[in-house]
Amino acid sequence: MIEQPAPETPPGKPTAASRTTLSHIMTASDTNLLGTVHGGVIMKLVDDAAGAVAGRHSGGPAVTASMDEMAFLEPVRVGDLVHVHAQVNWTGRSSMEVGVRVLAERWNESTPATQVGSAYLVFAAVDEEGKPRPVPPVIPETERDKRRYQEAQIRRTHRLARRRAIKELRAKRAAEGIDD
Repeated sequence: MIEQPAPETPPGKPTAASRTTLSHIMTASDTNLLGTVHGGVIMKLVDDAAGAVAGRHSGGPAVTASMDEMAFLEPVRVGDLVHVHAQVNWTGRSSMEVGVRVLAERWNESTPATQVGSAYLVFAAVDEEGKPRPVPPVIPETERDKRRYQEAQIRRTHRLARRRAIKELRAKRAAEGIDD
């Protein structure tokens, strides 16, 4: 069998290169039983904006691997103009963490937008066959970008540690014959 050469890492891209904002006005069809916008509607907008950023940064298809820490800070109402701001915070070999801030403002008022949510998503860049492919390193530009990069590394460490601890617990329970 012939060894395939490791794919080269593409040149780095600055944070601003793929940053984007998705805006959407909320309508009655977006509401839940309480009359506010359904969290799932907001989550889809978050995933859409993050997916666009991941695809832009990686230069091709990227799929959602996980969503961390989706926080809903304030309710969103019918008639709110929602802005979803997304950027790549950190990159690995084929994965990217995308940070998302969700803001809302009344469509017919000139008051400042209020932050109503935030989330962190991990995307994996994939090739035509769905296999992981290398992504360009992200180059943090501002002090805020550098802080986000460092925080993303902490979240990654926690995700991997949590995954490892769960796997070890399951193996231990299976060895003890307690597997459910």
